[in-house]
Amino acid sequence: MNSLRIAVLGAGPAGVAVAIGLRRLGYEVCVVGEWRRFAAVEGVSQRVLDGLRQAGLTHALASADRASPRRVLWNGAASALNQEFLLDRPRFDAALREDLRTAGVALLEARVRELHSDAGGHRLLLEGSGGELELQAQFLVEARGRQAPLGSRRLRGPETVSLLNQWQEEPGRGGSAVESLPDGWAWMARLEDGRCYWQITLDAASGALPARDTLPQWCAQRRAQSARVAELFGADALQPASLHARSSTAILALETGGANWLRVGDAAMAVDPLSGNGIFQALSSALQAPAVINTLLTRPERAGLALAFHQRRVEQLFQRFARTGRDFYALEERWTEQPFWAARSNWPDREPLHAPADFASLRVERAPVLRDNLVAEAEVVVSADQPLGIWHLQGIELAPRLRRLQAGEPFAQMAADLPAPQQAMLRGWLHSQGYSGA
Repeated sequence: MNSLRIAVLGAGPAGVAVAIGLRRLGYEVCVVGEWRRFAAVEGVSQRVLDGLRQAGLTHALASADRASPRRVLWNGAASALNQEFLLDRPRFDAALREDLRTAGVALLEARVRELHSDAGGHRLLLEGSGGELELQAQFLVEARGRQAPLGSRRLRGPETVSLLNQWQEEPGRGGSAVESLPDGWAWMARLEDGRCYWQITLDAASGALPARDTLPQWCAQRRAQSARVAELFGADALQPASLHARSSTAILALETGGANWLRVGDAAMAVDPLSGNGIFQALSSALQAPAVINTLLTRPERAGLALAFHQRRVEQLFQRFARTGRDFYALEERWTEQPFWAARSNWPDREPLHAPADFASLRVERAPVLRDNLVAEAEVVVSADQPLGIWHLQGIELAPRLRRLQAGEPFAQMAADLPAPQQAMLRGWLHSQGYSGA
């Protein structure tokens, strides 16, 4: 039996980012992960690459293909102005493991067969190529994505399923496309080496899907109806192909941590794949996790503050991306009465993605923030668009300066101690919040 301080379950981007962050804080960490059970490719935005860079995942970042054109057909309008970076997931996953090795983090290629947890720690029974192994951990990070056990306290969006098809063609020019359909939407990509992917996302609750054994043929028939497929692929696209079905329902865990455990990435919240920012969303919760865990382990008196910080930020991210998806679905106006579109263009709520700027509504509150790799409490500026508050603007503490403005002090006097570039940055931020002063 081996004893270790922190075990991270899952070797995806969230788990790897947390493990490397904890290792930098001096913790003994072990990652337990399996290789992905199916080949896949993902189209990601520049924002995802920026998130990988921020997390220090240099090998994973280098595994991304160069930007390729993406054609979009939505609401009957075609555009070819967008581009995305294609990630070959097997290569990306191998690069993540190389990032772990470079950081000096141990990796066990194994499956978690049993997990027993109590206030004293966690006992894991693992199954790998070398047989069975038992591990003890004082702290557990759950980062197994959508496959992680969620328990009963969770929020689910409209039930959604994605059918991923893969086949091989001759090498050629790469590219990707997305198109809306009466009952869902399809994303497709062709890599330069000839690997081809087509994924259709549908409503799982409508009962309109055919029997499982007929799905490959049904998907081939759907591809035959698509002009986008004809543009991107060859004749092989019209034949039944390898198929993998997976849930893509948006899920939010309503309890993301405890005194000796924490959820990150898709295990904490998994959103609609429409945005192409799934990896960015996973990294967003993972980047704050090392400081949260460090607080739980070294400042147990702040446990409530640390857990509230993590939960609130996970929930805010979930709501933001869910509303982004809602607004994009609402742009498709041809099939508003169809079950797929009716459910998703009105979920999760009717609240606007961005509230209008209103300087008069800005207020100062005490809230949890990250300071010196710990969760602490500080005064932040809260707005309708930033309900969790903003503490610093690139080193400028906002709350005391807002108080001075609200007391009637002119901007020039309030910001006189700042260099000119910082004054300009602060003035720009205030104007974005509706401030009309000089």
